[in-house]
Amino acid sequence: MAPLQLMAAPVITENPPDIDYWLLSPMLVVFGAAVVGVLVEAFVAPSRRRPIQLGLALAAVGAAFVLTILVTGSLPSGEAGVGIAFGSIAVDRVAVFLQGTVLVLGFISLLLIAENRRGESAFAAQAAAVPGSEEEREHVMAGSQHTEVYPLVLFALLGMQLFPAAGDFLTMFVALEVMSLPLYLLCGLARRRRLFSQEAAVKYFLLGAFSSAFFLFGIAMVYGYAGSVNFAEVAAAVEQGGGPLFPDGGGRPLLLLGIGLVAVGLLFKVGAVPFHNWKPDVYQGAPTPITALMASCTLVAAFGALLRVFYVPFGPSSADWAPMLWVVAVLTMVLAAVIAVTQRDIKRLLAYSSVVHAGFVLTAVVAASAEGLAGAMFYLAAYGFTTIGAFAVVTLVRTHETGPEANELSQWAGLGRTSPLLAGALAVFLLAFAGIPLTSGFIGKFAVFEAAMAAGATPLVVVGVLSSAVTAFFYVRIIVLMFFAEPADGGPTVVRAGAFTGSAIAIGVAATFLLGVFPSPVLDNLIPQPGQEQGESLLAADGGAR
Repeated sequence: MAPLQLMAAPVITENPPDIDYWLLSPMLVVFGAAVVGVLVEAFVAPSRRRPIQLGLALAAVGAAFVLTILVTGSLPSGEAGVGIAFGSIAVDRVAVFLQGTVLVLGFISLLLIAENRRGESAFAAQAAAVPGSEEEREHVMAGSQHTEVYPLVLFALLGMQLFPAAGDFLTMFVALEVMSLPLYLLCGLARRRRLFSQEAAVKYFLLGAFSSAFFLFGIAMVYGYAGSVNFAEVAAAVEQGGGPLFPDGGGRPLLLLGIGLVAVGLLFKVGAVPFHNWKPDVYQGAPTPITALMASCTLVAAFGALLRVFYVPFGPSSADWAPMLWVVAVLTMVLAAVIAVTQRDIKRLLAYSSVVHAGFVLTAVVAASAEGLAGAMFYLAAYGFTTIGAFAVVTLVRTHETGPEANELSQWAGLGRTSPLLAGALAVFLLAFAGIPLTSGFIGKFAVFEAAMAAGATPLVVVGVLSSAVTAFFYVRIIVLMFFAEPADGGPTVVRAGAFTGSAIAIGVAATFLLGVFPSPVLDNLIPQPGQEQGESLLAADGGAR
């Protein structure tokens, strides 16, 4: 009998990691503010909670953004980045840019969340009360407000900051759950159409739990193949053809299964076909400010994680996963564009629009190049500002003065006559979604398509251009409806924009034009210098600590 082959005993680390808390300060500030927000809910009188929670949330997100800028200047020059806590967190320029983008978009989303009209917010007076019950009416009459929303948003933003900066799969899974669990709750807190909102929250929770399970199974497969969950060690095992258990390369099926299952979890979060079915229902049922938060910040964080996974641990096996992403990208762009044409609800239409844009960004991921990485980052930032502005406009168009939002497209007829400034702002956002020149959408599409063509994915670009033409049809249809159709029954009712909502729309319009007319300051800092290797700008965090 052949002697039993024993693996060497694992090395036990006795010394704690030397963590650079300065580099983690943006996340620590958001985390600390979220914890303080929970304590405010426990110990502060209900009448004083809202101003304290709002001020705390805005101050924390603003301070975290300033720290993010300062951290960028602290990164060592000439290096891709720094691995913290045995490489479990990667602080590099890609992660810092995505974190800064999440914080800016999160700040604008908080403005929408904070909007109060006559003491009434977008959120239920008491989520625990049965819809339509006497208890709910009592809370409405008493002016109760759900200020727990603010710490929940901060916890979600914390997960979004950590998600694209994870240096190993377990840290990424923790970030995924920290990001997702608050969103499951927030989706069910709509003030009106509460049953519909709760249905959306349950659907999001159940499907999200399934996707997390796929992601975790994928991690197990990758661990079995590589003997590690650290991104750098997984990449080394893939490059060598197998980990310690498979020196002869026999573990390849485990790797392919791991890539596929991890991809399911990440593609669900970005809403790519065929994992997109949750998006229209959840976007439609959730409170519109939360929909804006998800459509912007969550998409940035999810794509940041997807880019890191496919460029770092799975980078050496791009020939294996590229065909899969080709198929997903084509299905996402084509099917979502066709289905969007049939939509009559503005929030569902914007949801399918988000799915189509996810397909556009996937063309940059397929490129598997530094240019594709830069194009995807620019596209995500530009799309985030535009989509928050569009949903901010949606919050102002109502069926009547004190009624719910007018989501049916026919109710938007004549908006350009009754409220030309608001209709003009929405037209700007729709033109940016369509990729019309002089808007950020045009530059974003040009960047991702150029990267895909340079990588030899010309057929994918052709599909993308055709999908853009289809999407332009229903965007222009809304513009024609607003400015050239006769209003029905007196036209849509537009409530006066508060300071918070007005600021969100103004920032969205300004960013859409500035990134469309002057994209160079951003693009020049995203696109790597000549001679940099593919993926060098993403940190493959090593096993060391700092």
